[in-house]
Amino acid sequence: MGRYDEVYGRSLEDPAGFWAEAAGALRWRKKWDRVLDPANPRQPRWFQGGELNTCENAVDVHVENGRADQLALIWDSAVTGATAKYTFRELQGEVATFAGALRRLGVARGDRVVIYMPMIPQAVIAMLACARLGAVHSVVFGGFAAHELAARIDHAEPKVIVCGSCGVEPGRVVPYKPMVDKAIALSGHKPSSVIVFQRPQAPGELVAGRDLTWDEAIKDAQPAECVTVQATDPLYVLYTSGTTGRPKGIVRDNGGHAVALKWSMPNIYDAKPGEPYWAASDIGWVVGHSYIVYAPLLNGNTTILYEGKPVGTPDAGAFWRVVAQHGVRTLFTAPTAFRAIRREDPKGLQIEKWNPTGSLRALFLAGERCDPETLHWAQDRLKIPVVDHWWQTETGWPIVGNPIGIEKFPVKPGSATKPIPG
Repeated sequence: MGRYDEVYGRSLEDPAGFWAEAAGALRWRKKWDRVLDPANPRQPRWFQGGELNTCENAVDVHVENGRADQLALIWDSAVTGATAKYTFRELQGEVATFAGALRRLGVARGDRVVIYMPMIPQAVIAMLACARLGAVHSVVFGGFAAHELAARIDHAEPKVIVCGSCGVEPGRVVPYKPMVDKAIALSGHKPSSVIVFQRPQAPGELVAGRDLTWDEAIKDAQPAECVTVQATDPLYVLYTSGTTGRPKGIVRDNGGHAVALKWSMPNIYDAKPGEPYWAASDIGWVVGHSYIVYAPLLNGNTTILYEGKPVGTPDAGAFWRVVAQHGVRTLFTAPTAFRAIRREDPKGLQIEKWNPTGSLRALFLAGERCDPETLHWAQDRLKIPVVDHWWQTETGWPIVGNPIGIEKFPVKPGSATKPIPG
């Protein structure tokens, strides 16, 4: 029996003991009364009676435990040529201040905040600030049409909307603020405030009495402490894309979410605290929630926030530049991205130019099935494990994968390998 069989077997035989042990890696303000209540299979309740704060575990714990000056977040914008870096101490300061700004606008535990932003640091800061207050964030993919945003506003009923003035795409700027104004006009629910992060590429026009800029919002704001929430309180609402009918709002609780994501980093991804980890996705999708924001920060990793494309910003070497410049150890992206890279650079000349394997230990692919040809291409050129793993918005984290932190299995093209504990 290998180590995987032992771990997986225990997760089935003693799920309460297994996940209680995993939960011990987090800071709890009150221990749970019961690990799992399976009475309603449609809505199992994890860690009932337990109290914690997800932002505290993702940020403050590391400041207090010796990682204050380690990089927590690196923003790399290939479309604007800008970068920014935040240590855990700096991130804590930014998040606490923005949480104070939200609190001043009346946002409290249980209130909803819609976030409609491009891939900029303020998007991550806004998400963590909501978690800090016990408010529920609902991130809508930046650039979604006004009627799509309006449907989500009506459903989530946010007290505040936080948006960027625009997104930047290769060769064009996409104004976001007019879409926010149109969505609010279309929706029955009206938020009391809109906070706009003004980007120089296309500042947005403000509506008097409702809108304020990010800088105005945080001016003189008193930093907010972490609010204690129940493990079963919601952390976020994230809507499915709507490609299979009406978008469905997935509600994710604080406790089980934090436990699963923290456990996944060393066990599935073999990611060690302090290492740069990059999920090349978008915060508008579940991968961005789970593996750009929460899991890496919960585990004490440096997370990469990338504003750009796999090709065209400026070429098929974009990913390899990011990996090489920031020392990325684990990369997670979609097979579609690799098909685009392969199409533009079939001989892998950009891989030779940037030599990403100087740091890169593993490549994980998810989002749709990875065709064996693309997997073989990546493996042959990178000479590292290429793991095709499977999950979806409804699960929030992998349900089938190659858990290389527990036991490495041979890669079998077309297979996502093994069921994950849980």
